[in-house]
Amino acid sequence: MNSRRSWFVFWVGVVAYIAAVMQRSTLGVAGVSAVERFDASASALSTLAVVQLIVYAALQVPIGVLIDRLGPRILIICGLSLMVAGQVVLAFAPSIGVAVLGRVLVGAGDAAIFVSVMRLVTSWFSGRTVPQLSQWMGNLGQAGQILSAIPFAWVLHEAGWTSAFLAAASFVALALVLSLAVIRDRPAASTEQPRVATLGEALRELRASFARPGTQLGFWAHYSTQSSGTVFSLLWGYPFMVYAMGLDEPLAASMLLVVVASGVIIGPVLGLLSARFPYRRSNLVLGIVLVIGAAWALFLSWPGVPPLWLLILLLVVLGAGGPGSLIGFDFARTFNPVRVLGAANGVVNVGGFLASFVMMFLIGVILDFQAAPGAGTAELYSISSFKIAFLVQYLVIGFGVVMLIGARKRTRRRIVMDEGIEVGPLWVAAIERFRRRR
Repeated sequence: MNSRRSWFVFWVGVVAYIAAVMQRSTLGVAGVSAVERFDASASALSTLAVVQLIVYAALQVPIGVLIDRLGPRILIICGLSLMVAGQVVLAFAPSIGVAVLGRVLVGAGDAAIFVSVMRLVTSWFSGRTVPQLSQWMGNLGQAGQILSAIPFAWVLHEAGWTSAFLAAASFVALALVLSLAVIRDRPAASTEQPRVATLGEALRELRASFARPGTQLGFWAHYSTQSSGTVFSLLWGYPFMVYAMGLDEPLAASMLLVVVASGVIIGPVLGLLSARFPYRRSNLVLGIVLVIGAAWALFLSWPGVPPLWLLILLLVVLGAGGPGSLIGFDFARTFNPVRVLGAANGVVNVGGFLASFVMMFLIGVILDFQAAPGAGTAELYSISSFKIAFLVQYLVIGFGVVMLIGARKRTRRRIVMDEGIEVGPLWVAAIERFRRRR
């Protein structure tokens, strides 16, 4: 544990996750090109992105069960192989229907990577290093967005659609070769309990994981924090900045890097706070959601086209959502046995992507509903239409916050029963701490 070999496995896992994030986010940069290539409406474009996330979310629990049964290495190799195939199909897609098939394959492959790498971290490392590495892994993986926003966007602009997606597939193939050579499920001298022996046992453990309030808390934490930034980065942010705000395409692509940079800075801080204050992690989650909601309120209420500095401020705040969502996996790790952590992580990871594809689809429907029949791109993607469509986030995420608070109450009751520790409201703890210091 925590050996030199552990770090080799970790870094190759990070490369695999970077490759997955790149494939996931290429459509966000190629949204304008997709509209032109396939002559797609807003609803059709949202369907192209949503179908990938539906497949991703739908496979999270089955993938988690398979990780517990077969180990993460096999799932990583299969996932990378599927993404190579999906991007090749998308590269040569002559129509929106074939493009959807490519995104289905990409979503299926992507579904296997993150939870598998998270499982590797818990097998190869121990102690307080685990929550911090989870944050680092999640944030370093966002370098995939940098690869899609800069080199992929450049190839797309200079060489066209087919060359760009074939180049993206080549990077996944490189990650596949590295994974085959380096990644193993656990150290040779590991004292970790053996994997579940049968699929039936894995399903029984899955039901037990579903029933744990801590797993539910992780699901709703992930649901509430990740979705807003994901929707903006993966699909609607780029068309919004180009068509509604009037930014040129290179500048719009570079703006997406602000989200990545913000997450890289904020993530390690959240990792340290999660390790230092494990009973206050839900307060961190709620604080992040509150700040994101306030930033969107300021941005959407600005008269006319918001200024560039306000867009940058919004993107900085959205960047906190990614590392904030990783706290959900800390809940899963805390309240589930290690040998079945794959299934628990899969349950948690469904949350943010469930909220994301619901919001992506609804935003596309609302944009189309506001446009007159036969409306051009400028009217369809106007600033006023986008502002109304983006309001749907408050309904979707608000529901998640209500459910999160309920799951937190049940989790705290379980902590009292199991550990005899009562976690009171934050303001009560703050007053008590102030009194002790005096």
